[in-house]
Amino acid sequence: MPMTAPAPVSQLDIAADLLTLLRDSTTEPRPDSQLEALTLAVAADLPVLLWGEPGIGKTAALTQLATALDLPLTTVIASVHEPSDFSGLPVVGDDPATQGVPMAPPDWAVRLVRAGRGLLFLDELSTAPPAVQAALLRLVLERRIGALRLPPGVRIVAAANPRSSAADGWELSPPLANRFVHLQWTHDHEVVVRGLGGTWPRATLPRLDPRKLPEAVAFARRAVCGLLAARPTLVHRLPTNETRRGGPWPSPRSWDMTLSLVAFATAAGSARDVLSLLVRGTVGDGPGLELLASLDRLDLPDPEDVLADPAGAVLPERGDLRQAVLDGVVAAVRARPDRSRWDSAWAVLVRALETGAPDLVVVPATTLASLRQQDWDVPASVERLAGTVALSRRADRAAVASKGR
Repeated sequence: MPMTAPAPVSQLDIAADLLTLLRDSTTEPRPDSQLEALTLAVAADLPVLLWGEPGIGKTAALTQLATALDLPLTTVIASVHEPSDFSGLPVVGDDPATQGVPMAPPDWAVRLVRAGRGLLFLDELSTAPPAVQAALLRLVLERRIGALRLPPGVRIVAAANPRSSAADGWELSPPLANRFVHLQWTHDHEVVVRGLGGTWPRATLPRLDPRKLPEAVAFARRAVCGLLAARPTLVHRLPTNETRRGGPWPSPRSWDMTLSLVAFATAAGSARDVLSLLVRGTVGDGPGLELLASLDRLDLPDPEDVLADPAGAVLPERGDLRQAVLDGVVAAVRARPDRSRWDSAWAVLVRALETGAPDLVVVPATTLASLRQQDWDVPASVERLAGTVALSRRADRAAVASKGR
């Protein structure tokens, strides 16, 4: 019998094989501060807004996060919807005068309620007109859409392009912007190159330590309340610039969000760069950096503990924090002067001289020397500091003389 010729292979079938090869890739674990910050904010049940240029990978990050958290992802393009799509469509019943006119929610909201959990992704937020942004306020803050309330298992993440790169972009209204944790999304050149080569990163998501929960809450409250007690003007500060109003800024609402984020980051043992992204993305760069500085000082040892055991004191490596500890020790002696405490303070300064930059002990040593009373003998350890102090003073005099020429 004659052999039948094989059926010709379709060009589209060949193209499908080529596409399969192009999509074939592997993953490798890699730390990702951006994704860790996003994960913590989502875990804290706070709405997150990702800012980034088009094509930067915001949607891919959300897809990866939804897969890692085992949450179904629902994407809604905010800019193509009407305000009624978020506030609910009126539905006339049998007797509106008696029953009223209920507001029917969209189908995607019904699916989320039925599932009881999910990740709602509001994309293209900066291209949504002001009327739509106003309708989104209730969704983002109260989780209500028409007559429905989203269940606690639903998390909200939005994405936006800067106005300069958004199609017919709008600035975010201050009330809507103040409801989000703002994260700047950027790309990593090395990640992109390795990914295009066939190996994409697989982020390791943070895990909360149940043993740290009470301590984390106490630490967060002490940090935020301590800063606002000392800096009351930071409680509420609405920016005067329109663009800045569409970003993070301090208010009682955003400070409450910040407190939650500090607690979550502490319970997860997150690095300082992750906490920095979260804090600055909630209350803005200025107040956020002030809070981060105060957090550093909360971790400093108690001056009384340092005076009680100068030989065993662990002084910070960072110069500014070490200076703060030494200043605190001298201030403690000034507040309660005593011969033994004065001697202990000198021992602390000697330890600081042996383990760090010599110039940091100059000012504390000068101040401590001024606290000496007549019947107090100068400790022998002071001789080890005398050379450093004298050298610093000569350098200061030389600097003043050079400026006068």
